[in-house]
Amino acid sequence: MRAVIHQPQYFPYPGLFYKLSLADIFVVMDDVQYDKRFTNRNRIIATNGWIWITVPINKDNKFLPNALVEINNDLEWKDMHWKKIYHSYANAKYFKLYKDYFQNLYKKEWNMLFDLDFETVKKTIEWLDINIEIVKSSELKINGTSTQRLINICKSVGADTYVSGIGGKKYMDPKLFEKNNIKLDYEHYICPQYPQHLSKSFVPDLSIIDMLVNLGPDCMRLITETNSIPCN
Repeated sequence: MRAVIHQPQYFPYPGLFYKLSLADIFVVMDDVQYDKRFTNRNRIIATNGWIWITVPINKDNKFLPNALVEINNDLEWKDMHWKKIYHSYANAKYFKLYKDYFQNLYKKEWNMLFDLDFETVKKTIEWLDINIEIVKSSELKINGTSTQRLINICKSVGADTYVSGIGGKKYMDPKLFEKNNIKLDYEHYICPQYPQHLSKSFVPDLSIIDMLVNLGPDCMRLITETNSIPCN
């Protein structure tokens, strides 16, 4: 049993989905502190380069667990996101496959950031045909911090292998995994190059939205072929 444990993100970059393709279970960390880097925003291509699409949050919530972070709906973010996506990608090769979903997504009322992130990541997993179980960390009622928390989650879901991004080397204790008989695998994600609508030179690691509308059903094949080197 191979596990990925990750913060919720807003239409994450393709590297996360590659990591999920290597695992059997995905534990979404809804009960840890909100991280402002990508939990409420991501990057897409526009006419003059890449831009952020950012979901505004209530500033008083920025130190709360992910599940408790409220969206600031006093700001007109939904219509803005739909217009930015539409103006950027309406003429992209596969935009028509996803248009209705995006349009309907931004017509719905969203009050909690986690609910929006959880919906969009589940839908993207479905589009990419990734076969993986998804669990919220709050359902596991896990204690511990840092590496010990990851190990406790792995044990709770019956995982004997933890699949980490290469950045995990900066903060995890590999000896603690070894001590607990859990194998630690690092995925070395390489961003594949592909034709990007509106971009004169390739921009790596954008939101998965960019790859979807440009490649459509070929997304996962290109990701897998580019990253054929197995985990260590």
